[in-house]
Amino acid sequence: MNPELLRIEQFVVRYGKATVLSDLDLVVRAGTVVAIVGPNGAGKSTLLHALVGAIPSAGRVQFDGERMRSFDLEQRVAAGIALVPESRALFGDLTVLDNLLLGAYRFIGQRGSVRSQDHLARVFDLFPRLRERRAQLAGTLSGGERQMLAIGRALMMQPRLLLLDEPSIGLAPRVTADVFAAIARLKKTGVTIVLVEQNARAALAISDEGHVLETGKLVLSGPASELAKDPRIIETYLGSEVS
Repeated sequence: MNPELLRIEQFVVRYGKATVLSDLDLVVRAGTVVAIVGPNGAGKSTLLHALVGAIPSAGRVQFDGERMRSFDLEQRVAAGIALVPESRALFGDLTVLDNLLLGAYRFIGQRGSVRSQDHLARVFDLFPRLRERRAQLAGTLSGGERQMLAIGRALMMQPRLLLLDEPSIGLAPRVTADVFAAIARLKKTGVTIVLVEQNARAALAISDEGHVLETGKLVLSGPASELAKDPRIIETYLGSEVS
């Protein structure tokens, strides 16, 4: 069994008097993909933003055995946690290459450093389309290309834990398939991934473990392959296959 990379216990997030996440316990093992599925408003995106330190939380968080509750966003990023937000948060007036290099700001002292070029090569191998469009402004890319760029920029940080928030949102089915194929390839490189996704079928298909989040609580957990066969999951989140 893979060692634990992330453990959260009694994890709570509140907005004012409203409790968004309540007493969550979750373990993410190194080298695995963990899917978090559930309805809109369940707190899935909130969970990812809290894990990276972008919003306050309470409870116990351990990353690679070290307690991280007091760490702020910058410290958690430095520890190797990277978030690809639903908004993608790209710099539209910068080129694809410049957006990628911004992701490697922690490592490079100058644009042409050997290390940054190695990181770029890996990203371009995963997303060949970005290599083709490296001089193109990010704001002119298609939706699928912007998602690839957002993931690629996060990978330039060499994260140990990659948090993906709704990577298929706004994408056509064919483009969604391309993005998930890239995530499946990324899985083979050993990067640990927590994937929040409305497309439960696609998420569970590439994941090792799955969790269902409803109204701020984890209500069902298990191997992703088993959850994909669970009648409750099929009826609520998957529906019937379209032939």
